[in-house]
Amino acid sequence: MKFLDQAKIYVRSGDGGDGVVAFRREKYVEFGGPDGGNGGRGGDVIFRAVPNLNTLIDFRYTQHFRARKGGNGAGSDRTGAKAETVIINVPIGTQIFDDDRETLLADLDEDGKEVLLCKGGDGGFGNANFKTSTNRAPRRADKGWPGEERWVWLRLKLIADVGLVGLPNAGKSTLLSVCSRAKPKIADYPFTTLHPQLGVVRLSATEEFVIADIPGLIEGASEGAGLGDRFLGHVERCAMLIHLLDGTESQLVKNYRMIRSELAAYDETLAEKSEIIVLNKCDALTTTQITAKKKALAKASDAEVFTLSAATHQGLAELLRIVQDRVTQHRLDERENNQ
Repeated sequence: MKFLDQAKIYVRSGDGGDGVVAFRREKYVEFGGPDGGNGGRGGDVIFRAVPNLNTLIDFRYTQHFRARKGGNGAGSDRTGAKAETVIINVPIGTQIFDDDRETLLADLDEDGKEVLLCKGGDGGFGNANFKTSTNRAPRRADKGWPGEERWVWLRLKLIADVGLVGLPNAGKSTLLSVCSRAKPKIADYPFTTLHPQLGVVRLSATEEFVIADIPGLIEGASEGAGLGDRFLGHVERCAMLIHLLDGTESQLVKNYRMIRSELAAYDETLAEKSEIIVLNKCDALTTTQITAKKKALAKASDAEVFTLSAATHQGLAELLRIVQDRVTQHRLDERENNQ
């Protein structure tokens, strides 16, 4: 199934049903009069977040969603039927933007969360509604109110606890494959990863977290270079970032600062997230090289630097334990803040 994280669709709620003009004309009823019923309400359009979807690919083939019109009223004061609600299921983490792609209308970030995007039109009044003591035989009935319509953009932001960032070929996909059951494409050329990947890391029966791997960033990504920064939205919701660096590169500090500047150019809040700096591919380095590179990175980042060889699993268990502890603490802090 192809991954798609953006889609533009058209939605329209149903018009209200029309009221009618009707009169009682029964042979043995002494007092007749108006008995035209009201129209039924048009169908609403509701978006709902569901857990069994992870892409917006369905909206590439179905782009127009219309609710039905409410039923018209009838004689004997019968109200028209209300039209059925159109429910559009989207993946958890989907944001709905107006046609300008900037105005956020809804953020469906929880399972089962719903939003009424287009409200159905109200039904029109039948002539029985206009009967008064001075107007005993009104011949007025209203048309139903029109529904709402709009073009909207859907944007999916994956729900993950940890996000992997770094240059192409830093080993992000390899790390994802060895710490989870995800099977990303791995090769020895840049931009092997073309779409975000998710993996679940389980350390024990009660400890697990979700990790997201996005396509690598290069200098100028915020201006569209390479694959650009459009996939950075998938790590915006993460509690923390793992910044993976290729230990075999000669310009290690320059690469670190470049990725940091691209994160800040995309969103300052993303650059301020908790970060774990990891020096990868240490199996190809000597002890002296590892020490020197760690020292240079620690000086540039003013943070602790961890070493890893994703290919040989060296340092993997220690890294995952540190990540799990930080994710657990973040969840506890969020729970306390929400109480």
